[in-house]
Amino acid sequence: MDSERTSAPFSELPVLVAGATGYIGARLVPRLLQAGYSVRCLARAPQKLESRSWIHHPNVTTVAGDLVETENLADLMRGCGAAFYLAHSMRFGGETDPRRDEEAARRFAAAAADAGLARIIYLGGLAEAAPGRDDRLARRCTVQRVLASGDVATTGFRTAMIIGAGSASFEVLRYLSERLPIALAPSWLRSGFQPISVRNVLDYLVASLAEPLTVGRTFDIGGPDVVTFGDLMQIMAGEMGLRRRLLVPLPLMSPRFSALWVRAITPVPLEISRPLVENLRSRVVCRDREAEALMPIPLLTAREAIRAALRKHERGGLESNWSDAGIVPGDPDWAGGRVFVDRRETVVDASPEAAFTAVCRVGGPHGWYTASFLWWLRGRLDKMTGGPGLLRGRRDPHALRYGDAVDFWRVSAVEPARLLRLNAEMKLPGEASLEFAIEPLPAAPNGAGSPARSRCRLVQTATFVPHGVFGLAYWYSILPFHAWIFPGMLHGIRRSAERIAAGQSS
Repeated sequence: MDSERTSAPFSELPVLVAGATGYIGARLVPRLLQAGYSVRCLARAPQKLESRSWIHHPNVTTVAGDLVETENLADLMRGCGAAFYLAHSMRFGGETDPRRDEEAARRFAAAAADAGLARIIYLGGLAEAAPGRDDRLARRCTVQRVLASGDVATTGFRTAMIIGAGSASFEVLRYLSERLPIALAPSWLRSGFQPISVRNVLDYLVASLAEPLTVGRTFDIGGPDVVTFGDLMQIMAGEMGLRRRLLVPLPLMSPRFSALWVRAITPVPLEISRPLVENLRSRVVCRDREAEALMPIPLLTAREAIRAALRKHERGGLESNWSDAGIVPGDPDWAGGRVFVDRRETVVDASPEAAFTAVCRVGGPHGWYTASFLWWLRGRLDKMTGGPGLLRGRRDPHALRYGDAVDFWRVSAVEPARLLRLNAEMKLPGEASLEFAIEPLPAAPNGAGSPARSRCRLVQTATFVPHGVFGLAYWYSILPFHAWIFPGMLHGIRRSAERIAAGQSS
């Protein structure tokens, strides 16, 4: 046996989390720290972790690596005792190479063996192994088989549906329940399944590290209830104070049409909504209760899980969101191409901090400071063409961090009191970004006996790199709207910043 596996007690070795920027990974890290483990986070873009509350914990380290592209993957794992494999290659707004997940798992398993890891722990889906499933689900099952076939012992967990604030399934459930007092009810709304609270998923993942009898085994995990999605809609409606939903049976709706229906009503993109529908096409329940016997934990009912998720959603400041795992675009390659720039600036009678606070309120429930109807219309058009639209909202109504989704944008750079850059994820014949830069200015006199007034310059820059003739046509067609939207947004942010500054000084 490798000396690194036996040179220290297992609990003293760092635990590797691959996919720490994702929905489960970002919540698992603080739970591991609370349990006394040291954590090494492996992420394609560690910058996305910089604003996490736990990133500066003395027992946390981060390493940058891609499971397919990084050559020295084993070096990034060396010295760890176990690894959580929570990385998936789903990209919003487009398909991925179906071989990428399998190749990532194969390289991860080989690197883990080379690095001397004792165990790999994987989280998958209960419905993934069923025959006739969608290719996306089948390749998730392939990932688990590939990991298990390596030289490192694996522990697998499979769930039917995870209920937690910010999860894709929770968002689908919340939007459908809130927006549809009368809903078409395809057959998948009437299939029984066993949902589980995200809190309990994390409980199982952490508990498995300390339970040697979980090594080399796969467990089905679920809550105490077997329900239908229609049942969950009624529970959700009740917890939100809404009247009971009327579900009209519609047995002939295909999974793809159902996914398009979900896509039209919720912020979840088709590449996530379709596997969710596929998961619920037939009865999906735990085959046994071995996980409960080995790792007894208090399991939340479906109602308790929904209630807890709603409370957390209402408070804001979610630890993670289903959209966190999206690819953050890098700086586009502008060499040799034409770049359109709309640059505007204004002087703000407020500190850079107040201006930055106002800038960081863009999108989500606050809106875009001007022309709300045009933003809504652009969001609807984007959804109709397969983009994320505006319903995706944002993780927190006030704060933004690297990698956050903001309606149909994503944060690609954030520097407090200095810079916010958003890259467009809407369907476009080109690449677009929107940047807000803040420059401090000398304080302005404020009358005899009064302290000088803080000032700064706010520079708003929209950039578009067209792709071909359609990109050029798109840019010129929206120029008249830019002449209205961009000045209004800039001045709206200025007014908001000055109100914030006035409130701070009063």
